[in-house]
Amino acid sequence: MPRYRSPVFPFVRPPELDGRAGRRWPVAIVGAGPVGLAAAIDLALAGIASVVIDESNVVSTGSRAICWSKRTLEIFDRLGVGDRMVAKGVTWKVGRLFHRDREVYAFDLLPEPGHKRPAFINLQQYYVEEYLIDRARDFPDLIELRFMSRVTDAGQDPDCAWVDVETPEGKYRLAADYVIACDGVRSTVRRSLGLDFIGRAFEERFLITDVEMAVEFPSERWFWFEPPFHDGQSALLHKQPDNIYRIDLQLGSGADPEEERRPERVIPRIRAMVGERPFEVDWISVYSFQCRRLARFVHDRVIFAGDSAHIVSPFGARGGNGGIQDVDNLCWKLATVLKGEGPPALLETYNTERVHGADENILNSARATSFMTPKSRMEHLFRDEVLALASTHPFARQLVNSGRLSRPCSLAGFSLGTAETSDLGGTMVPGAPCLDAPVRGANGEDGWLLDHLGGSFIALGFGALASTPPGVRGLTVGGSGDLQDPQGLLAARYDGAPSVVYLIRPDQHVAARFREPTVAEISRALARAQGSSNA
Repeated sequence: MPRYRSPVFPFVRPPELDGRAGRRWPVAIVGAGPVGLAAAIDLALAGIASVVIDESNVVSTGSRAICWSKRTLEIFDRLGVGDRMVAKGVTWKVGRLFHRDREVYAFDLLPEPGHKRPAFINLQQYYVEEYLIDRARDFPDLIELRFMSRVTDAGQDPDCAWVDVETPEGKYRLAADYVIACDGVRSTVRRSLGLDFIGRAFEERFLITDVEMAVEFPSERWFWFEPPFHDGQSALLHKQPDNIYRIDLQLGSGADPEEERRPERVIPRIRAMVGERPFEVDWISVYSFQCRRLARFVHDRVIFAGDSAHIVSPFGARGGNGGIQDVDNLCWKLATVLKGEGPPALLETYNTERVHGADENILNSARATSFMTPKSRMEHLFRDEVLALASTHPFARQLVNSGRLSRPCSLAGFSLGTAETSDLGGTMVPGAPCLDAPVRGANGEDGWLLDHLGGSFIALGFGALASTPPGVRGLTVGGSGDLQDPQGLLAARYDGAPSVVYLIRPDQHVAARFREPTVAEISRALARAQGSSNA
């Protein structure tokens, strides 16, 4: 019996069912999962109204996405739910890798101090959705949530996109300037447009089980190749809140999903792993590895994000994190277009940048699958030798792949970034996601850099900052500026010598960096970052 009990969200009769035209929405979002809800909140923070349509009236069943990366937590901070998620979630950064009955090595995903957010937290998807719905209700004039509303068809005309919606009280058509499809792997919107995934589906199947048990395993990621309790396969253990533990067990390519879901099949497998201690099965699912995506994420006025656009295996925590990072990239661009501050072609950069991100995730996921499921005696021998070497030779650890964990992709070299003309060092090149660092405010309060970035274009200047062009907010570090750098980490991470200036995008990525820039130089970088063809 599942421990979590979802709140029930009522159906509210929309005006369209009474023959009234209703509101012409700038954006209609299909799907009230983490990706769709995050999109609505991000747009609302930019002043853009949206309606979110979902066929259910509860949050998701089962833990589903549980591992939320540091970069995603930074995005959730900007959306206003980060503190709540971290307070409830299980914080971790250490992973341990085992082969049979021995530990091969351990790794630390965030070995350096000076970051607000941890490498990862584990938090069940149902909590994330609940917190996002609560946050969405802070914007009653900008976000309308329509539950028990199933999208049955979607399309577009030259001046709008539309969805057909079926409710308990009738059907209606809703028009919007843009539709964002966040309706998952079985996307109705994708099917309505006649689109399909490209890529590869693997034959291997895996069992996911949420188990409730009163045991204090460390807050770490444990992965086994060929464990003694699950011979010849692989296994994964994660700790979650509420004494829930996520267990993934490889089943092989011939497994029958319906048969493997039966409790009489699941319980002996779990007992072999955890011993005779009492436990209760909370949720069961069987999945197969897939590494696939749409050829394009932008189709004129219909835009895809999250699992409706791309799908990877759960190993590596790349699905949910990738979807939230889609939203982070898309929504400021869509708001810019809807406000008339940038051309519609700016949306094409969402396609380019996030297809790149999806391909990076797919590549890592496919490599993990190949390493975890060797198909020949030679591949198996290679894997065993790599694991043997990895115990004592760090170089071999680079070859081990048990699901390399989600990291933000760099957008260096893409069209919105301004080519560098200065000799600045470090990793904060145009296209890079900004690193956090401790800062101190003008009134002496301690805080974090990323809490001052995002939502608009910002010129981050070290020392004095000349005036900034319209549409860019100035933020100075040092002297009598807005922020101080008490530990010197901000200057170190940004090569922040006096007169260095960064132009930061609304999604906290670097757009440009300079030494002693003129206002005209910042203006040109701004125009480029907003998609101007004349920049």
